[in-house]
Amino acid sequence: MKWGYWICLYTQTHCTARGLRPRTIAAYRATLDQFRAYVEVRLAGLPPDAITACHVLEYLEHLRRERNNGDSAVNRQATILKNFYRAMVAMGHLQPAENPLAHFPTVKGAPRKLPVTLSPEEVQRLLNAPPVDTVLSLRDRAILALLYGTGIRATECAELTEECVDLAERTVRVAGKGGHERTIPLNTQVVETLALYRRQRGLRSPTAPFFQSRGKRSMSRGAIYQRVRKWGQAARIPKRVSPHRLRHTFATHLVQA
Repeated sequence: MKWGYWICLYTQTHCTARGLRPRTIAAYRATLDQFRAYVEVRLAGLPPDAITACHVLEYLEHLRRERNNGDSAVNRQATILKNFYRAMVAMGHLQPAENPLAHFPTVKGAPRKLPVTLSPEEVQRLLNAPPVDTVLSLRDRAILALLYGTGIRATECAELTEECVDLAERTVRVAGKGGHERTIPLNTQVVETLALYRRQRGLRSPTAPFFQSRGKRSMSRGAIYQRVRKWGQAARIPKRVSPHRLRHTFATHLVQA
């Protein structure tokens, strides 16, 4: 009972108050539920206020040896558990001295790898892959141009509305992580591609989604990923193409320029 109450308190009260996005909160809940399941099986269902640092160290070792988790995954689990107990202290459910992870050792970080990016030639093949004979293919061409031309995230792209895209001022306004809003300039190629899509699609109300599905609804983050992956394959790019890879490519090409 206490596990369920504390996890709900952390995710629905603490994380929501911090302005975390629903997907992030869901990921935190899944991580805590996974630890809770481990405790029920391996530790006879100890309540959360009876957990010790030793228990958590054993759990992290379990992730490495029995679940083959890498350094990044283990570090993420440790960080979420530390934040969970820190929040319980802040909300008065634990005394500071009772926090089992108050002095938990820092887990060695995973070595940073350079991101894989697309070459300028591959980017051009990708941007030219969707034809211009249908509204949906023009939409996909506009999505690719916007992702590469601005480096915005897939979720930010999916959540764009008509009023967020100002082609006269050559800017796009997006709400990023934590609800932080920013305005990004658009280059000429992106403006022309978005204008062509908007012209062929027709005008919409200011609050309507800018990128729409076949059923005239807003596109999901997963749909954005699927369209980018589809055109990456159509362009015969040997690397896996995703919105996040386009984000890395945008940053890399910007630095090189």
